[in-house]
Amino acid sequence: MSDLVHYSFENNISLIAMDDGKANVMSVPMLKDLNTALDQAEKAGSPVILAGRENMFSGGFDLSVFKTGDNDQILEMLTLGAEISYRLLNYPLPVIAACTGHAIAMGTFILLSCDYRVGANGSAKFTANEVAIGLTVPYFAIEVVKNRVTNKHRSKTVGLAHFYEVDEALEAGFLDEVAEPDQVLAAAMFKAEEFLKLDMDAHKNSKQRLREPMLKALREAIKKDVDAWKQRQL
Repeated sequence: MSDLVHYSFENNISLIAMDDGKANVMSVPMLKDLNTALDQAEKAGSPVILAGRENMFSGGFDLSVFKTGDNDQILEMLTLGAEISYRLLNYPLPVIAACTGHAIAMGTFILLSCDYRVGANGSAKFTANEVAIGLTVPYFAIEVVKNRVTNKHRSKTVGLAHFYEVDEALEAGFLDEVAEPDQVLAAAMFKAEEFLKLDMDAHKNSKQRLREPMLKALREAIKKDVDAWKQRQL
């Protein structure tokens, strides 16, 4: 892995911390590093805490890649992002997000793909802002939103690029818990320790049963996104 993602393992819990020094954009290197870290966590057979840097969970896909016009690189980034969401939702052990700040666009979809989400109280914003910047929300992202965001907020999230503040994000389903900024990681660690008491085989099997229809729809959505992007290039 590069310096973008740091993996550590302690007390049977894997901590995956994202830090690119800026907005934690979901670039191809960042996404590849996240996959490598998840490989390590899965090999260790441990729950995962996925954390951002101070004031920022993730600002979403790397917009500079879109600006290059390199269609192969764009497709690789989009596909890796979709597959990270799928992997998190299908991860066999609990995944806890330590959402240390803003979650924007793909950052929001990664947040929504975690089992339990602890957010930072204060000025953090949560949004799928694709429509505001001239992008159509991908099929895979819509499936993720449908799975985690409450019904009355889905149209506002997908079609209106609404910016949620912390209290509204909690009510809408982006977060499960709010902690003070300097306590987010500690709160996530507390939940991970609590989840270690679960029967992990029962957790895995029950989660798979619950998400089986959603994961099937998500797999089909990823294919539709790839096909749609390729059609744009014909």
